[in-house]
Amino acid sequence: MDVIEEGRALFLQIAESVEDSIVDGSLPEETQAPSTNELASFYRINPATAAKGVAMLVEKGVLYKRRGIGMFVAPGARDRLLAERRSVFADRFVEPLLIEARKLGLDTEDLAALIRDRAAAHVATSTEGNAR
Repeated sequence: MDVIEEGRALFLQIAESVEDSIVDGSLPEETQAPSTNELASFYRINPATAAKGVAMLVEKGVLYKRRGIGMFVAPGARDRLLAERRSVFADRFVEPLLIEARKLGLDTEDLAALIRDRAAAHVATSTEGNAR
């Protein structure tokens, strides 16, 4: 779980933290999610705030309640979250990238080559850091 960020609604951060755990696989589908009280205790916040974040995930269909047992990760939740995040990623990063590339006269092939080169350099840099 992450550290609370200043300036963002706590319940949104709680929901995003649970979503992150689902996306990265540490909270698989059909497993029990942390309870409202567990989240409140971990983040040292009011249980009502944690409950608001959990309720948001229930509304999105990411979590569901098993009466008397607790909240569980819904089937298909990871795929839904990945699709949602890919869409947000495309809007937030890819679209502006394409606009700037067009301004610079870069075509699709140029842009793909630039990304491949940077990705290769990034992999090389992270591999060197792991070898130390």
